This record gives sequence, C-alpha cells and structure tokens, in this order.
Amino acid sequence: MEQFQYFTDAVGGSVGLSALVSTLPLLTFFIMLLGFKARAHTSGLVALIVAILVAIFGFNMPTVMALSSAVRGGLYGLFPIVWVIMTAIWFYQITVSSGRFEDLRLVFDKMGNGDVRIQAMLIAFCFGGLLEALAGFGAPVAITATMILTLGIPPLRAATVVLIANTAPVAFGAVAIPITTAGDVGGRTLEQTENIAAIVGHQTPFLAFFVPFIIALLVDGWRGVRETAPAAAVIGGTFAVAQWWTSNHFAYQLTDVVACIVALGAAFILLRFWTPKGVPELRERLGLEVEGHTADEIHLPGNRVWMALMPYAVVVLIFGLANLGTAIPEWLKSFKISFAWPGIETGKILNQLGEEVKTDYSFAYLANPGTLLVISGLIVALCYIIWDENGRYKLTWGQVGKDFLDTLYKMRWSAATIALVLALAYVMNFSGQTVTIGEFFANLGPAFAFFAPMLGWVGVAVTGSDTSANALFSNLQVTAANNLNLNPDLMLAANTTGGVVGKMISPQSLAIAATAVDMEGRESEIFKKVVGWSFGFLLVVCCIVFLQTNVLSFMAPVVP
Repeated sequence: MEQFQYFTDAVGGSVGLSALVSTLPLLTFFIMLLGFKARAHTSGLVALIVAILVAIFGFNMPTVMALSSAVRGGLYGLFPIVWVIMTAIWFYQITVSSGRFEDLRLVFDKMGNGDVRIQAMLIAFCFGGLLEALAGFGAPVAITATMILTLGIPPLRAATVVLIANTAPVAFGAVAIPITTAGDVGGRTLEQTENIAAIVGHQTPFLAFFVPFIIALLVDGWRGVRETAPAAAVIGGTFAVAQWWTSNHFAYQLTDVVACIVALGAAFILLRFWTPKGVPELRERLGLEVEGHTADEIHLPGNRVWMALMPYAVVVLIFGLANLGTAIPEWLKSFKISFAWPGIETGKILNQLGEEVKTDYSFAYLANPGTLLVISGLIVALCYIIWDENGRYKLTWGQVGKDFLDTLYKMRWSAATIALVLALAYVMNFSGQTVTIGEFFANLGPAFAFFAPMLGWVGVAVTGSDTSANALFSNLQVTAANNLNLNPDLMLAANTTGGVVGKMISPQSLAIAATAVDMEGRESEIFKKVVGWSFGFLLVVCCIVFLQTNVLSFMAPVVP
C-alpha cells in the first residue's frame, strides 16, 4: 500500500521556509479577495489550486492523494456544512412566507413601549441572535438593519448597531456549525467538540452582557445608557447566563436559540413592571415623529403572538429530544453514511510522527442539525397551514417547496465558496502545510495563547465566516497547542471566539449592512464606526484566553 508521510521541514529542510511556503494558499485567497476584489468562490478556487501545487511540489504529496483530499474536503463542505446553513435559511423563510414574521415584528413594537433604544436591543441583539442561530450567513445583519431603520434611527447608526449586535451569537450561529467544523477539522472527538462549545460558552457571555449597553450608547449616548440600564442589564445578563448554561449543560447547537428566547422573555417580564424614562424627550432629541400607531394601539391577539414565536419553540423541542439522554441520540447517530475515502484511506497518510491521519468520511444524516431543521420546518409549516385564521396567511405546501428550491438556488455561489474553502483546508491539513505553520507559530511559546484568537479574527475579517476561519486554522491551532502543551480545545475555542469579533469588519458584512440601509459605496464610513469596537473586543478575548491557560484554567477543562 502506497503511503505518504509529511514532514514539517519538507521545503529546504527548514521549518521556517516550509511554513513560509505553506502560507501561499492563504495569502493567495486573501490577495484575490481583497487585492483583486475577486468573488469569494473565485478566490477559493485559485487558492485551492495553489494549495494543491504546494502539496505536490513542496511537500511531495502524490498528485492523486492531493486531488482526493480536495474532493474529501469539498464534500464535507457540502454535507454537513452547506446542508445545515441551507436548511436554516429555509426554516426562517417559512416564517416570512407565512406572514408570521410581520407579527413577530409587531411583538417587538409593542414590547419596546416606544423606546427605540430598547427596541434596538430586542431587534438587533435578541431577534438578530435568533436569525444568526437559524440562518446566519448575513441574514441577521440584512434583516435587522432594515427593521432598525424603520424605527427612525439614521442609516449609519443603524448599520453600526446591527454589526456590533451580531457578535456574541456568531460562535453558535447556524446551529453552532462553526464549532462543529472546528471539532471535525481539528480532529476532535464528539466529546471534545462539546468541550469546545463549553469553553466558548465561558468566553462569549462576557461580550454578550455588554452588547445591549453598547447599543444604547450608539443610539442615544451616555444618557441612553443611564435611562435604559435596567433593560440592558436584564437582556444582556439573561442572554449571557442562558448562553453559558445551554452550551455547557444542554445541546450546544441550540445555544443561541435558547439564549435569545430567554432574553426576550426576561425583557417582556421586565417591561410589564418597569417603564423606561425619558421616551418623549428621546424621540424629540433624535428627531423622531410618531407615525401611524403607537405601541399601545397595536392590536395583537395572544394567539398571533404565540404563532409568531412557535417556530423557535418547535426547534428547541426537536433538538432537545434529539439530545435527550443517550438512547435517542445513539439511535439517530446509527443512521449514517461512512466509508474509507478512495485514494487516501486511513493508513495511507502519516503525520510527521508516523501516526495514521484519520481520513474516513462519515455523515450521520438523521442526527445532523440540518435534518433536524427540516423536521422542525415541516412541523411549523403544518401548524401554519392547519391553524390559519380565516385564510389570513395563505401558506401552502407548494410555497414551502418553492422556498426550499429558492434557497438552494440563492445559495449556489455561497455553497461553492464553502466547498472550496473546505477543500483548501483539507489539502493543507493532509499534506502537512497547516501542521507546519502551527509548528512554526509554536515558537512563540506560551505567548501563543494570547495571540491565538487573532488567527480567527483575521480569518473571519477576510472570509466573513466563522465556519470558514475554523476550517482554515483549526488544525493549525491544534498543532501549536500540542507542541506547546496547551489545551487544544481551548485554542479551537479561541479561534472561534476571536472570529466572532472580526465579523463586524468583514467586507461581506459591511456590504450587506450598507445595502440594507441604502449606503452602497459608503462601506468605509461604516468600517470607521465599528473597527475600534472590533479591536477592543479582540483584546478582551485575547486576555480571557490567556487567563484560561493559567489562573482561569477551571473555565477551560481538558477532555482526553
């Protein structure tokens, strides 16, 4: 049996030179994307070609193995990653097509009592978090920016609010696919992947708590912070606690769903007993006029409120059942496609230590979050079709099917990008390029733990995706961690959380926000407003991760 063993000094007998050559695919991707303004899938394709050439001519990987590694990564990009994202967007689209999304918007109008600062928290942070949990991929920014704009908040301010709000939920976005990807690409077991989620759940709540306060500051300055402090504390605090609890003690895929629902519920209870001060002065100060109806005049029967919120309750129920105990999860996982990958069967690729590299493909199609979202979507559609008061909403099975096909079509280029980025990651991983970069970075010593989140930050800032950043750098983080005797799960969590705070400055996010608030061509103005917050959040994350390697090590447990 032909075997290939990679070495970290393959180029010129030097780890440094080999690491430099190994960065060529990543540099190509970033230069194509930012320098040549190429589309993401084009950049991914060119970078993949460079990675294959480096693997063949730099690391002496057989051509067939290099090409097979690319196809192996591309398939993983499609199933499960694209499958999860596509079904999440389709699930959200059902609520739009059913007309219930408009009812949900009215719920926010009524809850805010006319205070646009609190409404901005509920829409950009809580509802945006739900969209991130189920759809991600720019949907939260696009949808909430439009809703914030209708409150009367100026375009630049509205764009800034939604970009900063779209931070803490990103790590667990699209049913936590960034964390699942980090675990898979990093070669971690299911238990270790769950541990990554738990560690992230010890990091992002520190950001989540302060986001509502920042939203109040952006909308109405320090006066807004003082007058809405109780609401900001309740929303941020309950979100943070729920995010920590769900990621550590429930199903980590549902972290954002549970956190957002809990925060919305807590805000609803608070606003029943507490009324924000200075609302008339606020509207006058911001130059807002009351048009149409006021919050008190909105007639929204309880059954419509329930039906607007019902989809998210169904998701929690289905995912909860799928992760209940051990019998049901094990039964679901028994339905899977698993086989040795042709050309690179396990045993054919050895690492620098002579150990076998796991290359087999496995897809548990029933236990997959995407499939669970399909089940949830069908239940929600059935409920909407059956309980349609007087034919008000007119959702049909034909429309449900059309939404599925439309989502599939709209995602075609995004799907291609994800598949190509994962193909790139797998070629770099199986040929030894990523390990070589990781070994070189390990020369930083213990300081690497402080800088680890910066890799995720750079990855997301350029690609616009925490999932893509984890696909690119997860194996690198694990290699560096093993060489430095650090916790690999902590480094993967650092990559994920570091990426979270880079999303607000990614070209994709800026373009989506600018389009949503009618500021096309003025992305640089939005960038200037959010870049300082991005750097500030990154510094906080770097400090948290470094402390978790020593004095706060209890917040980053090791799972063998």
